Amino acid sequence: MRALNKVLIVGSALFVIGQSSAISKTVEFSADAVINTPQQAPKKFKIFVGSKAVRREMNMNGQDVIEIVYPGKGKALLINDHMRSFKERRFPAQSKDDNKTPCAQISNSICEKMGTENIDGIKTEKWQILSNENGKKMRTLHWIDIKRKLAIREFFPDGSVSELKMIKKEKINKRNVEKWERTLSRPDGKNIKSYQWYDTKLKIAIKEELPNGFSRELTNVKVGKQKDKLFKLPAGYMQVGNRPSNRN
Repeated sequence: MRALNKVLIVGSALFVIGQSSAISKTVEFSADAVINTPQQAPKKFKIFVGSKAVRREMNMNGQDVIEIVYPGKGKALLINDHMRSFKERRFPAQSKDDNKTPCAQISNSICEKMGTENIDGIKTEKWQILSNENGKKMRTLHWIDIKRKLAIREFFPDGSVSELKMIKKEKINKRNVEKWERTLSRPDGKNIKSYQWYDTKLKIAIKEELPNGFSRELTNVKVGKQKDKLFKLPAGYMQVGNRPSNRN
C-alpha cells in the first residue's frame, strides 16, 4: 500500500496547499487555505503563489510562522518573525522538464512513454513506471491527460485500478471549475471514491475531498502579480538548526 500511495500522487492535479513545491505554471495568485482532518482542528493559513516561489503564513504551536518554498532552488525557509530567526530545508529541485514525465514526482523510478491513447474523448499519454520498493520491483501503468496532467486511468501491482471521470462543470468559491470523481477499485471488490475540483485557469485543484472525511480547499482566490518582497527573507534574521529534508 505504501508503494500505491507514492504513485497515486501522479493522479492528482498539483494541489498547492498540499504539495508546497507545486506552483501554478502560468498564474500568480493569493488565497486562504484550509485542511480538514477527522478528529483534529482545521488547519488554516494564507498562501501566496508567485512565479518562482510559494509563501504560506500559518500558526504552529501557538506561534505565527512563514514558510517560503523555492521549487527551482530546492530550498524552503521556515521563518519565525517573533524570534527573528529562520530554518532552512533542502529537497530535490524542480526543473523545467519535470512536467514531461510523471517520474519527476516519484523517487527511485524509471518512466517509459508507451504512446498516446484517447479515453472518453480525452487525449492521454500512456506511461509505464518501474520502481523498487523494499527490494521488490514494482510496475504500474498510467494514462495522463495531456492538457490537465491528471491521471485518467491507473493500474497498480496489487490489482487495484483507478479511474478518473469528469462529472460536471460548476462554480465554487467564485471560480469556474471541473468536478472530477476518482474511483479506486480494489481486488477485494471495494470501491473507494474521492473528488477534486480542478480550476481551469489556475490549472490546479482548488478543492479536494478524500475518504474518511479528509479535505482541503482554497477560498478567496485573488489572481494577480504578487509582490517580490513576499518571497524574500527579511534582513537581519538569524539561521538556527535546519530541518531534515523531505523524503518520498
